[in-house]
Amino acid sequence: MADDTVAVTISHEGDVVTARQKGRAIGEQIGFRGSDLTLIATAISEIARNIVTYAKAGTMTLSHVSAGGTRGIVVVAKDDGPGIPDIAQAMQDGYSTAKTLGLGLPGARRLMDEFEIQSEVGVGTTVTMRKWLRR
Repeated sequence: MADDTVAVTISHEGDVVTARQKGRAIGEQIGFRGSDLTLIATAISEIARNIVTYAKAGTMTLSHVSAGGTRGIVVVAKDDGPGIPDIAQAMQDGYSTAKTLGLGLPGARRLMDEFEIQSEVGVGTTVTMRKWLRR
């Protein structure tokens, strides 16, 4: 793990807060300010909360990333939960199997610049999100 990488174990609501705080701290180090920090923290919260709700436990890795001279943050959330049988359906606003508003995954996708999700039923889910610093 690189020196600028932080891993947070996610298994209860307190870990959601910790991941959010660490994401904001890394975002500040990179140069994000104001509303961008809020967007990053909110996306982290949504995905971490999904881990607690559906998988019960997982890990969120937060780190600096750079590409083409642009800096950003990358968030990788992994769990060994039940997996998502229909990713396209899960990415629709309002869809929820937990009787929530169903805004977590699609909301996080809108808040970040890049969003990828891989899931296999019975194996788990990995979400990778990136936010790039605007010049």
